[in-house]
Amino acid sequence: MAAIACPSSSSSSIVAVSRVESVEPALARLKVWDIIHATRRLRSLGLLGDLAAVAATGAALLLRMVLDPVLPPGFPYLTFFPAVVLTAFFFGLRPGIICAVLSGLAAWYIFIPPFFSFDLSPPTTIALAFYVFIVTVDISLIHIMHLAAARLRADAEETARLYEQQRTMFQELQHRVANNMQFVSAMLRLYAKRAGDDPAAMLTALDDARVRLDVMSRIHRHLYDPANVTRPVGEFFQDLCANLGDAAGARDVRFTVEMPPVRFDLTKLTPLSLIAVEIVTNALKHAFPDGRGTIALRLVQDGDRIVFTISDDGKGMTPAEAPGPGNSLGLKIIHNLAAQIGGRISYDAGPGTTARIEFDRAS
Repeated sequence: MAAIACPSSSSSSIVAVSRVESVEPALARLKVWDIIHATRRLRSLGLLGDLAAVAATGAALLLRMVLDPVLPPGFPYLTFFPAVVLTAFFFGLRPGIICAVLSGLAAWYIFIPPFFSFDLSPPTTIALAFYVFIVTVDISLIHIMHLAAARLRADAEETARLYEQQRTMFQELQHRVANNMQFVSAMLRLYAKRAGDDPAAMLTALDDARVRLDVMSRIHRHLYDPANVTRPVGEFFQDLCANLGDAAGARDVRFTVEMPPVRFDLTKLTPLSLIAVEIVTNALKHAFPDGRGTIALRLVQDGDRIVFTISDDGKGMTPAEAPGPGNSLGLKIIHNLAAQIGGRISYDAGPGTTARIEFDRAS
């Protein structure tokens, strides 16, 4: 009976192996990867998966005993191969091995002569070796298929995440470009209104506009550097102030920056940077007659409420000189930038000058 068992079992097992090997071309049509992915919960059952392997072996043994009277001799593994394959597929590697071992022992003891013994004659050894080879190949292929499905799922999720990130970044870039163009347009309108019909004033206005646009260009190159976007705002403003001081030749003006290690997105960081440039530049020009002093930037966070202050210890202002939104073009720009982030700006005069910008982080 053992000699007959090998060819017959080989035929059914080769079919099982070829079925596993031919799964890949059918994946696109049958979405087998999704089915494999859906078995993750079953494959993480642990002890319950082992019990399922025992139950599958028992079911295969019962079915084989029921079919024994109608089957010709030589099919000891007929119902055990499907049990091993299905157990490994749905419950994972360890339950598949448990089912394979139990099924092999049951077939050896009951259906390979001499019956009801673990005799190891040469024909029996050949039959067992064949069984071990087939179930090893089956379980290995199924396990490799599960690993490949997990990698494909991870790659698909990473691709989807990168696509969404690229789409969001593109939309953000479009939004920022539109906002920047609107800001430049509004600033040029303010310059044109201030210049009126005076050609000399128009030339001065164009020169001022050129300087401010050049500053904006440098800030935006700095902001859109990926290495800078993720930096804490304190480091960013420290570098910004250092660049402004160097550009103004203010070697005796000291900058202090006190900010928690928070991060802002570009919709907040861009207006805050332009506000800081406008206020710091104005302080460097007017606050220190002797060229010496300190400019301090401080950010305080209270829940979602942010208070950003820029203060200097310069000559200060009288109450009559306190700035308002209509005093100068620079102040109009500052107020417009504060409005972009849903904030408001106020000033304290003497000693020195302090500008305070308050806004909601979530606005």
